[in-house]
Amino acid sequence: MTMRRDTSAIGEQAGWADDFGTAPSRRTDAPRTVEPGDDPLDADAAHGIVGASLALRRVLRLVRTVAPTDAVVLVRGETGTGKELIANLIHTHSSRRARPFVKFNCTAIPAGLLESELFGHERGAFTGSVARRIGRFELAHRGTLLLDEIGDLPLELQPKLLRVLEEQEFERLGSTQTIRSDVRVVAATNRPLEELVHAGTFRADLYYRLNVFSVELPALRERPEDIPLLVRHFVAHHARQLGRRIESIPPDVMDTLVHHSWPGNIRELQNAIHRAVILSRGTSLQLPPFDAGVKAGQTLAPRAETFDDVAREHILEVLRETNGVVAGPRGAAARLGLKRTTLLSRMQRLGIGPRDVATERAQRVGDAVAPAAASIAP
Repeated sequence: MTMRRDTSAIGEQAGWADDFGTAPSRRTDAPRTVEPGDDPLDADAAHGIVGASLALRRVLRLVRTVAPTDAVVLVRGETGTGKELIANLIHTHSSRRARPFVKFNCTAIPAGLLESELFGHERGAFTGSVARRIGRFELAHRGTLLLDEIGDLPLELQPKLLRVLEEQEFERLGSTQTIRSDVRVVAATNRPLEELVHAGTFRADLYYRLNVFSVELPALRERPEDIPLLVRHFVAHHARQLGRRIESIPPDVMDTLVHHSWPGNIRELQNAIHRAVILSRGTSLQLPPFDAGVKAGQTLAPRAETFDDVAREHILEVLRETNGVVAGPRGAAARLGLKRTTLLSRMQRLGIGPRDVATERAQRVGDAVAPAAASIAP
């Protein structure tokens, strides 16, 4: 992946106006897909940054701060927010930019082959190993290694990764020769590592070693002012790829896109625009119904204002299913993968009490709200 060809959160931005040109004189009243001032003028525009929101600019400031160092970086954010691209941007701004940028997805390889993929193996190390294999740490020597979906790394492999991070050395499978590692590690996850540590599925010492410098990517619903920029960018890209000419985006179409919840974030937005460009007839973008595609995230649901809103709704849903029971093997804490005390503390912070559970249950079945109809059993 290169920063210029990617079309996700960070993508190619040069040449927008050239792709669409100026609308013909008979359509001078139509809004253009690229408006004056859309193209950011700061140094990040050279790397194709699409967006000018405060939330995104905070992320970029953190990237510029940590990139010149060799510190381990933990990039966090929901799926589809561009974590891999931010990792690449960190590499691009580092002193290792001329060296390899190697990506490794911890969920894309069967568990039994993960160690070999990361550290390599010698011929005959296991059945089927007919030749020596170089692992990702060797491939990324003096460069940067992205460990994507780090929260899914098997527990038995975590001590070996910790050793590489601490001692900068490892051995290939089937070998006793120690290999020195000069690799800058960037880890990425969409999972709450703190909760995985509490659940015992992620080592605390590895978590603290990875969390040296954390970069939290905002969800698209937290930066709605960037949606028009992203829409115009994706329309330009896909129209060019498909040989189409889209000269305008109707205000009602843009309003619909801006107010959609986008649970799949920028990836979902890009796919929606791709579909819209394919189905559009004429030079004006036409937006098909969201339920015409994948079922996940197809309707225009009200946007959750904060992450706490989403967490509160999810906890209430589980409490309804357990009739307000928190502890025990069938309680809400077990279903959420949390300790009882952790869930109770979170409920207190989010203002969840017995009345909330009773109200939600009554609204679900259409009964009158009865404050005493439910209780929360800790």
